[in-house]
Amino acid sequence: MSKQSNKRVGKSSVNKDKGKPKRGAGKVSSAATSKVAATKKVAGKKNTESGIRLNKYIANSGICSRREADLYIATGQVSVNGKVINEMGHKVQPTDEVKFDGRRINPEPPTYVLLNKPKGVATTSSESKGLTVMDIIANATSAKIRPFGRLGRNATGLLLFTNDEAFRQKFTKKGMDRLFHIELSKNLKAEDLQKIKEGLKIDGKTVQVEEISYVNNAPKREVGLKIKHTGNSVIRSIFEHLGYDVVKVDCVILGPLTKKDLPRGRYRHLTENEVNMFSMI
Repeated sequence: MSKQSNKRVGKSSVNKDKGKPKRGAGKVSSAATSKVAATKKVAGKKNTESGIRLNKYIANSGICSRREADLYIATGQVSVNGKVINEMGHKVQPTDEVKFDGRRINPEPPTYVLLNKPKGVATTSSESKGLTVMDIIANATSAKIRPFGRLGRNATGLLLFTNDEAFRQKFTKKGMDRLFHIELSKNLKAEDLQKIKEGLKIDGKTVQVEEISYVNNAPKREVGLKIKHTGNSVIRSIFEHLGYDVVKVDCVILGPLTKKDLPRGRYRHLTENEVNMFSMI
């Protein structure tokens, strides 16, 4: 009840002739106060219970239906922020860590977007870096996708975005084959190419590549390099260690994906068949 309403009640409770409050006026005021307190309590409870119901959160992730999610919750297969939850109506926040059967889940369906990155675009979400890959794919989906791996600002080629944490963890751990078309400042000597094949020790660490060869029908300064690292700074490290400057880096194959029918600066969603190919790697 508002202060204005309380004031009206108080005014009507005064005996104008005798200047004394009417009988029962105190009870009305007490009831009004209790009602206000109860309203505040309910409002506070409502605020703490905001969020999305746990069974809906699980269903939105694509794992199962809401009814099935209730069964999983009841049997203790779901945890929130490390705590097993058995309460059917439990609500979670977008920032909560929800795990089903020990695996973290996302309330959005798994989404995969492939970009053919142009030169001069940073692989970051920071606004201070100028134009970024996130600006280019901003209208691709409402899902909270982010790049898997990195390409330097001046590097070009295939870059994958996803909100699938299981996918990200799997390929961060085991790596993903990426084939780069690299142009150097000068011809790559045959003996240096062999050194790269055998593995180089850089800053005390051995750097291994999957494959390296000269590009067919091109000058010896152009090579194809297949590597499993998710970043591309290692590429520059390899060649600079041997005295070469890297002029161009272009990722032409990413796992089972190629740049076919994907012009520079454009993106597309992966097909179901393409996603399935990743599961077989």
